Amino acid sequence: MTLIDKSGGIDGFVDFMQNRVKLVKSARSSLLLSYAVGVFIFIESSITALIAGAVGRPFCDKYKIPQAKLAFVCDSTSAPISSLIILNGWGALLLGLISTQITHGVLEANAIELLIDSIFYNFYAMSALLVTFLAIWFNIDIGPMKESKYTPISNYSQLSNPQSMFYMLLPILLMIFFVFIYLYITGNGNILKGSGSSAIFYTVLSTLIFTLFYYVGKKNMSLKVWSKTALVGAKKLFPIAMILLFAFAIGEVTSDLKTGQYLASLASQNLSIYLIAVVIFLLSSLISFSTGTSWGTFSIMIPIAVPMAVAMDANVALTIGAVISGGIFGDHCSPISDTTIISSMASDCEVIEHVKTQLPYALISGVIALLMFFIVAVIYN
Repeated sequence: MTLIDKSGGIDGFVDFMQNRVKLVKSARSSLLLSYAVGVFIFIESSITALIAGAVGRPFCDKYKIPQAKLAFVCDSTSAPISSLIILNGWGALLLGLISTQITHGVLEANAIELLIDSIFYNFYAMSALLVTFLAIWFNIDIGPMKESKYTPISNYSQLSNPQSMFYMLLPILLMIFFVFIYLYITGNGNILKGSGSSAIFYTVLSTLIFTLFYYVGKKNMSLKVWSKTALVGAKKLFPIAMILLFAFAIGEVTSDLKTGQYLASLASQNLSIYLIAVVIFLLSSLISFSTGTSWGTFSIMIPIAVPMAVAMDANVALTIGAVISGGIFGDHCSPISDTTIISSMASDCEVIEHVKTQLPYALISGVIALLMFFIVAVIYN
């Protein structure tokens, strides 16, 4: 992203969107553009946040939009849309966890059909996307977001003659293409079984090599400038990498202590069938917030939630939907979540500021989801 910024491609894209097609004319349309990017690029939550941030940052600079608001848009579209359109690593993980329950004889069902049914009960993801859109459209600032200010970014290039926008678009499009290629390779021919983390690593590395030949070959920058810029970008990532390292360590400790299993055992005692989805949602939210990982929460809670639902003759798809929703909700609120940290980085926003300003919107979406789980449980059980 630092290389793309240095190439002038972002300036070219801004010039194209503002002066040629005239799609972006205000702060609202700027944030809607990042929102649209977050919705349409659903391959992986981290990539979604990075690209939405890269597209939105120059418009934040243009219209003096607080970076916290852009971080909120990036974070609120990344994981929710990835969990709703499951043609990605999220779908592969969930399908694997559900298939394991079927293989172990916990229930009899078609794994794919059950996963698709559960997506219709992913109420937090739906409410988060709706709340974010309304907040952008009506310029709704609540809580700490009212106090957030735009911070000038001194390293943005302001070119009187912008470079071609393809210096930005080609690396991003190639990045999206490479994700599917490496998911296919790491999955031995099956995209749904590919390794999401490995695919993202090889994708970024391949795109980095592409920018070397593309920018230097086009004489957009010299080899020396490319090398220095790449090192500047790597230097910016170092604190983020350290935060993530410690966050993963906390998550591992919490997992080894079997915190999730303990909480579930407490909650399952004398539990009403009408409240199972609500309790599973709250438990998943708590575990995800504590560990900073939605995927880890899915891995802990689905083997617990599915047998509980079967034993109580509750709606299994609704229960799985509650796990997914809770995992994303807690992940959104957690200051040690990778998507929280990456969204902050992509938007040039402090992590703690992003957490504080996003929290009220996440809580509103969480309350909506909670009510939906109770209402649907009463109707279907």
